[in-house]
Amino acid sequence: MAEEETNTQEASGNTFDNLSGTQKSAILMMLLGEDEASEILRNLSPKEVQHLGAAMYSVQGLDQDTVNRVLDEFLAIIKEQTGLGLGAGNYIRNVLTKALGEDKAESVLGRITPSSSDRPIEILDWMDARAIAELVIDENPQIIALIISYLDAALGADVLGLLPEEVQSEVIRRIASLQTVQPDALRELEKVMQQKFKANTTLRASQVGGVKAAAQIMNFTKQDVEARILKDISKFNKGLMTAIQDNMFIFENLIMSDDKSLQTILRNVDTEDIVLSLKGADENLREKLFSCMSSRAAANIQDEMEALGPVRLTDVQDAQKRVINIARRLSDEGSIVLAGRGGDDFV
Repeated sequence: MAEEETNTQEASGNTFDNLSGTQKSAILMMLLGEDEASEILRNLSPKEVQHLGAAMYSVQGLDQDTVNRVLDEFLAIIKEQTGLGLGAGNYIRNVLTKALGEDKAESVLGRITPSSSDRPIEILDWMDARAIAELVIDENPQIIALIISYLDAALGADVLGLLPEEVQSEVIRRIASLQTVQPDALRELEKVMQQKFKANTTLRASQVGGVKAAAQIMNFTKQDVEARILKDISKFNKGLMTAIQDNMFIFENLIMSDDKSLQTILRNVDTEDIVLSLKGADENLREKLFSCMSSRAAANIQDEMEALGPVRLTDVQDAQKRVINIARRLSDEGSIVLAGRGGDDFV
């Protein structure tokens, strides 16, 4: 009996150790009543709602001991805090402003506090890509670029992919060239949005776009779209194309990530994509990824690579793109930390 209890505790401990921060939050959400949980969701961004909702599904059926461990950890954290909930809004704003500066802090606050956001296109975060594309398709490229700059990178990439091909590279080029958007530009954007949604907003200069924003959006585009857009931009400004490319997270950047993060990525990727991706990887990256697998798993992957024979370069690139997209998703969820994702915004 004692041995069974010990085994159960060990299994629970392993389960707890493998939980991501998002999954632990999901467990706490499941412990709340429906009214309290819905109030929390109401204050999250669309992306956070999606990630937390998915995590809530993934943690169903956990053993009670694991749930208790999560609750104990949460209570321990709470005990270290003081003045919880007192003036939280001003506290968060002040901390973010001191840490990031006013412009970046306002940008972050605009994403995490939708109920009080000054962003004129906030409602777009809750729409699907096709609906947004249909909404903006008749606007000029500068307006489209400004709108896509405000969207989450993955959503922005989906919207970009639904626009006419002749517009896509122009939009990315303009996004990469955006820096501080002054009130007069926002007035034009507000006018467009008022026509669409009849919304009123407060105007202020905003930091949007830039090379890193363009690179993030490009990270989520399909391989052929990515190649075509970069080629088109190169015709107008080769330096800009190079800057975007340098800020994009590519498969080779995985070598800079820690072993634990790589192990998490490999667990979430289809074996077929691992095999195809490694066919086009250099020897150092192969060895790095093999070292993050069990000896048996590494041997099986190597056998499958040899049995596969020659493959098309486009198939390898597409597989690597799928691996990178999974890595970015896990990074955004807080499950892993990726190094080399184009600067501070990617760490």
